[in-house]
Amino acid sequence: MVEGTTGSTVPRRQLGRYLRELRESARLSVKAAAAALEWSTPKIWRIETGQVSLRSLDVRNMCEIYGASDELTQALMALAKETKARGWWHSYGDVLPEGFDLYVGLEEAAESLDLYHNEIIPGLLQTESYANAIIGTHIRGISNEELEGRVRLRIERQTILTRKTKPLSLRMALSETVLRRPIGGADIMAHQLAHLVYITELGNITFRVVPLAAGAHDGVVTGPFNILRFPLSADGRQTEPTTIYADGYTGGLYLDKPSEVEQYDCAFQGIWDAALDEQASRELIAEVAGSYEQVHS
Repeated sequence: MVEGTTGSTVPRRQLGRYLRELRESARLSVKAAAAALEWSTPKIWRIETGQVSLRSLDVRNMCEIYGASDELTQALMALAKETKARGWWHSYGDVLPEGFDLYVGLEEAAESLDLYHNEIIPGLLQTESYANAIIGTHIRGISNEELEGRVRLRIERQTILTRKTKPLSLRMALSETVLRRPIGGADIMAHQLAHLVYITELGNITFRVVPLAAGAHDGVVTGPFNILRFPLSADGRQTEPTTIYADGYTGGLYLDKPSEVEQYDCAFQGIWDAALDEQASRELIAEVAGSYEQVHS
């Protein structure tokens, strides 16, 4: 894997935002823009949310309808060429879940990640056997070949935590439920929790466990979510807006409006405050891991 490769995700998102702003400045609805371009409204939505790459010719047509200047049109056409770039994860195209390439690219480009999980160990920290058990359960009838490919993809994503150049800064809060849910059996869980303790000793990872005794807290309402933050440019501006990602059963949800980000920031802080400190969290993990080892023996 080439470190720092973000593929087409960031250029696609940037281009989509510029085109959405142009359309709104032209006072055109998505429906009106789609009609003028002879496209479907879902296509406009996919473009504006950065889910698809674009040809320069398509960008020129959009800019013409939106009344963009020649200079801006040329700049956006050049940006469109960057949306064709391919990240390392595209080699897993045959097993990559639909639409998930957008998230993997954002994760690759992010500087820091705050996440809360209340049901399973996050993919970035899963062992191969735990990932195999989760994916095999989630996708009914999956072939051995596809299962193996998806597990490999998940394990390769984890290198962003250990890469030599600017490893991802991770702050993670887990519900105690995650530790006690016996995914794959006692042996797999004992190994998974041992790996969790080992990997969280990296200097770029901080974590806490929210005990069941904490009762009601923000995470009970929000469910699992990730907050991705991106590096600043040389002049101190955001290269990408902070983005909330919530993974659902049928697809992911992306939010980046400042008001939405603020709500999730507050929720994460509430979860963090309700959690045990890091030392107490390690002790709880060791206690639960010990119970799995007793069952296995």
